[in-house]
Amino acid sequence: MKPHEIERHQAQPDRLEVVLYLDPSLFWFQGHFAVQALLPGVAQLDWVMLYAREVLAPDYRFHSIQNVKFQAPLLPETTVTLALEWQADRQILSFSFKRHAGEERHTASSGKIRLCR
Repeated sequence: MKPHEIERHQAQPDRLEVVLYLDPSLFWFQGHFAVQALLPGVAQLDWVMLYAREVLAPDYRFHSIQNVKFQAPLLPETTVTLALEWQADRQILSFSFKRHAGEERHTASSGKIRLCR
C-alpha cells in the first residue's frame, strides 16, 4: 500500500521530503470513489506515519492528531511531495502534501500529529 517513491531528500535530521507518484493501481484508489478516484485522508496519514517512523522518529508511535486540513483532492497519476518536520522536544510531527503542477507546488493537505513512545 506504499506509494511509488521517486526521490527523497533529508538535508537536516529532523526534516524529510519525499517525492511520490500516485499510481492509479494503488489499493487506496480502489472503490474510493466511483466517479473520480481520490486518495483518502487515512492513506495520507498512513504514509506520514510510515515515513516518520522509518526515518525521523523510529522509537515513536501515533498518539493523536493535533490538527489536519484537507484542502484539495489527491488524484491518480499525480506527483506529490510529502514534507515532514519532527519536533522531538514537543513530540510533534508536522506534515504537508503538495501537488506538483509544473514547477509550482500547491498544498493539498497539512497537519500536526502528536507522537509518543
